[in-house]
Amino acid sequence: MAQPRVIIVGAGPAGVRCAEILVAAGLHPTVVDENRRDGGQIYRRQPDNFTRPYAKLYGTEAERARSLHASFDALRGKIDYLPETLAWNIFQRELHVTDQRTSRALPYDALVICSGATDRLMPVKGWHQAGTYSLGAAQIALKAQACAIGRRVVFMGTGPLLYLVASQYVKAGAGVAAVLDTSPFMRRVAALPKLMARPSVLRNGLALARELKRAGVQVLTGIVPVEITGSPDTGVQGVVVRDKGGRELAFDCDAVAMGYHLRPETQLADLARCAFRFDQETRQWLPAVGEDGRTSVPGVYLAGDGMNVLGADAAEIGGRLAALAVLTDLKFTVAQDEVRTLRAQQARMERFRQGLAQAFPWPAQQAAALPDDAIVCRCEAVTAGELRRTVSEMGACEANRAKALCRVGMGRCQGRYCGHAGAEVIAHAAGVPVELVGRLRGQAPVKPLSMAVREEVE
Repeated sequence: MAQPRVIIVGAGPAGVRCAEILVAAGLHPTVVDENRRDGGQIYRRQPDNFTRPYAKLYGTEAERARSLHASFDALRGKIDYLPETLAWNIFQRELHVTDQRTSRALPYDALVICSGATDRLMPVKGWHQAGTYSLGAAQIALKAQACAIGRRVVFMGTGPLLYLVASQYVKAGAGVAAVLDTSPFMRRVAALPKLMARPSVLRNGLALARELKRAGVQVLTGIVPVEITGSPDTGVQGVVVRDKGGRELAFDCDAVAMGYHLRPETQLADLARCAFRFDQETRQWLPAVGEDGRTSVPGVYLAGDGMNVLGADAAEIGGRLAALAVLTDLKFTVAQDEVRTLRAQQARMERFRQGLAQAFPWPAQQAAALPDDAIVCRCEAVTAGELRRTVSEMGACEANRAKALCRVGMGRCQGRYCGHAGAEVIAHAAGVPVELVGRLRGQAPVKPLSMAVREEVE
């Protein structure tokens, strides 16, 4: 019999561990990786001519990064690895990919989507100024290009990534003006019982905060962003916030890195026609997935942060579980003790995730307070006022209807960075719960393609 055709999208923690299990079972999966090398975002490998040590590049995650890289290196001859290849569509059990020169369709019997996560962003007046980056982009600049996004950087938002990237900048010798967290400190105290599900991770997080303070970086919690100041000629010049006492504070800087935890990359799951559910804790739509990564579509599985953001080590567990689910569904013999052990580990990770959602909440109220002249959609320059008028004057209380009328979420990012905030603005203007606004439907291609791409026909 022909070997089952199994494709894995993504070569981060989930994708590598998934491939490892499948290879051990005798399969030869295809791994599609948008990046030049394996590792995903958190364990992104440095360029070949860079020689920074693991400890400096990955900090407390150095040994996990080293282990993942070594595992993938051992797999290279046992998989079909397609680096620098974008998975841009799914249709009739075929994954459409391009390396920006040619496009082709890869048929599959099982598809495991390990698409990871991207920054979840909340607009602030002036965030369109040159010099405003997401936390992930700031981290990529440091890891892959060995440069900082500015000489004096303000980090603003909430979530563990805020402190991680700021501390990485401090270790690299970059200038960090301040770390400004929208989450009140007491939210973290209240979340401690859940965060204690993973005491070592909690200790690492506390250590990051201490490192920043030892380095003389001002760390403020419970702030409300007011404006990123600057001009088209100069770019970012500063940040204005209100502290928990209501006082306005200004910080001089030439760059801002911002982010509000992470959001799963769900476009491919959407194109595969997977069912979604609304998550009240984080106020976002997520794929409806079973504990082992099975979706509502037979033969399609999700693993890692592309399913739900649990972190890199949880993604490794999710990748293994998804691989075991694939093998089970393909009628391979699977050790159920291993499945039960992994499920128990994942349950502990889930409790920790709930603690993070409680400690670092999505600041939905900021969307309601955005001034009318603040840009919500940077790709299409749609302001909060335009979006509100689309609701009040045209009756567009649903996300895709608003998109059709005012182009919010219609740009090159397809709503990745404005979709959640746009839904909050619509919900507040319409006076309805945000889940009734719905979610922006995924469209192919999930990312822009080169006009020079030609189709490869077999």
